Amino acid sequence: MTSMRARAVAAGVIWSIFSILIGVFGLASYLDGQTQARFDELLASRHTQAVIAVAGHVKTADMITDNIGDPVYRRPFSGHYWQVERFRGDLFVSASLVDVLLPRPTSETGVIQISNFVGPTGEQHRRIQEWITLEDGSVWHVQVASSLQSLFADRQRLRGNLVLAFGLIAVVGIMAGFLQATTVLRPINDLRRDVLARWETDDELDVAAYPTEVTPLVTDINTLLERNREIVSRSRRQAADLAHAVKTPSAIVRNELEKLRAAGQPVNDSLEALDRLDAQLKRSFARMRADGGNAAMHTFTDLDGALGRLIRAFTALARNEEKTLNSDVATGLRVRMDQSDFEEVIGNLMDNAMKWSKKEIGIGAHVDGDDVVIRICDDGPGIPEEDLGVATLSGQRLDTSKPGTGLGLAIAADLAHAYGGKISLHACPWLGGLQVQVRLKASGI
Repeated sequence: MTSMRARAVAAGVIWSIFSILIGVFGLASYLDGQTQARFDELLASRHTQAVIAVAGHVKTADMITDNIGDPVYRRPFSGHYWQVERFRGDLFVSASLVDVLLPRPTSETGVIQISNFVGPTGEQHRRIQEWITLEDGSVWHVQVASSLQSLFADRQRLRGNLVLAFGLIAVVGIMAGFLQATTVLRPINDLRRDVLARWETDDELDVAAYPTEVTPLVTDINTLLERNREIVSRSRRQAADLAHAVKTPSAIVRNELEKLRAAGQPVNDSLEALDRLDAQLKRSFARMRADGGNAAMHTFTDLDGALGRLIRAFTALARNEEKTLNSDVATGLRVRMDQSDFEEVIGNLMDNAMKWSKKEIGIGAHVDGDDVVIRICDDGPGIPEEDLGVATLSGQRLDTSKPGTGLGLAIAADLAHAYGGKISLHACPWLGGLQVQVRLKASGI
């Protein structure tokens, strides 16, 4: 389990269930004791009434029942019974016993005894029994019994209410735990959102906007981002310096080769090798620039301006070559990519489309979820399906009938990948040639 929220909620749920179980068992035990005590108090009160009745009237069972005054002793097998017997003499029972007797006394002690037994209907009963000595010296055994079914029913009802109450408490506790976890983790979510927002701005994170427990992390992130920005800037400067340093010797060599070719020397192979060298260097410098900087820092390009300029430029080129460029580009699009890198990618792809097209080129751009998708099509010969997967690899010239180094697609693919994008090749469904799809991360749409 890697989610902090899931861990917090799970821990809260487990602790809540544990606490609730302890509470349920503890409270149930306490209430069981209380209901048992109340039951015994009522039974003791009835026993006292029976003792008083025996002390005053011991002539008949009806007289004793009348003095007790509870009609349950008249209803057959009502669950409430009394039984009075004189030591080695008369025996009186409540009408509710019908034709059965309660258990006979097992001892002659004068101490009150409480015990359970199976009653005449097969149910559990509880009784209080005692030997008493009246003023006339006679000794009597008085016992009163009541069914425990009412006690069991009360306990069951209380336990059901407890389960319901604690179940509701558990639901509320789980919801409260989830809310608490969400509230506690909100600064982490805010921090994540603010870090992502640095794609759009160059501001530091406001340390004071976070709780004390999070501020050390925020400070470390600020330090890390600042250090990374310095390293990136230094790398980009070094790459730019190296590019300029290589460009001048390359231009000198190219001029010398052009002079030799003008003088009739066979230097075409050398010039082609130099073209490939320049293309490789250009690709390497582009990757260094993208991997070391803008792809990892806040940057974006407005397609209304950058793509608009490219479309206008290639529209003019197409007109000069008696070709047509059609465009269908949504407005307000922005991609998370440096403008010069974006123009290099799209420029390379449009240049390839222009080179291989017969009469028509098409370009479109639209939003697809969190991405901006740019499609460039032509009506040229296209690329065989079996070669589509290798066309973006370095130096893959699938057709040598036109000049080139075979690195245009590779450079474009490298730059797009450095910014978290992707280039894929397909057959164009409406022009019949090649369709190049560029998928880049949208920015601020």
